[in-house]
Amino acid sequence: MHVLILGGTTEARRLAELLAADALPGLRVTNSLAGRVAAPRLPPGEVRVGGFGGADGLAGWLREHGADLLIDATHPFAGTISRNAARAAATAHVPLLALRRPGWVPVEGDRWHEAGSLEEAAALLPGLGRRVFLTTGRTGLAAFADLRGLWFLLRSVDAPGGPHPARMETLLDRGPFTLDGEREVLRRHRIDVVVTKDSGGAATAPKLTAAREAGLPVVVVRRPPVPAGVRVVAGPGQALEWVREAHARRPGPDGG
Repeated sequence: MHVLILGGTTEARRLAELLAADALPGLRVTNSLAGRVAAPRLPPGEVRVGGFGGADGLAGWLREHGADLLIDATHPFAGTISRNAARAAATAHVPLLALRRPGWVPVEGDRWHEAGSLEEAAALLPGLGRRVFLTTGRTGLAAFADLRGLWFLLRSVDAPGGPHPARMETLLDRGPFTLDGEREVLRRHRIDVVVTKDSGGAATAPKLTAAREAGLPVVVVRRPPVPAGVRVVAGPGQALEWVREAHARRPGPDGG
């Protein structure tokens, strides 16, 4: 059995580790990384880096390499990849599972402002603050480029490129982040509004707690939906069980 994991997330790497430790007989795992991070943390198993050439290219790869299962464990905001995965799985007749960490839920004291896109988030900012902690990654900065009266602190793993706000400082860092560290970032840079995507998970959640403690507004960009009809699980353990169940249904060497 050959499993292709579309990865690049903590959950994808953990699933690859679980599959390696489980040692199901005859199981082959290929991890696909988009290649957008210069020095990614590599999971166990085979690794390929780069795109497939859209849904048709991915469907062709699944057929050519004899993939039996496809697991979309990409970032919750990798909407294009997820749509391509759904189309490719249907075309190649390969079962597809989406592994998605649960989104964040506001608690008492949070001052959240939801936005449907980065452009909507940018439109909200002038009425919320002047010193912005931007934690949406290095792509999509063009949405904020025309906000002249604001200062931005961008945090990302790699340096940004392309259009971006004129008044911007970049903080190169990679999670997980601590609560004390996030408090210090807000204090040192005199942040008065935070912008984040609802990526979920614990690695980057401390910024939400720090913002709540400081009484700061947070603009939260809603994640895109998983394509219709795709089964979704919330954790690597559940994805492992899905692979085990599929492995158990496969006929043995004698066809039985």
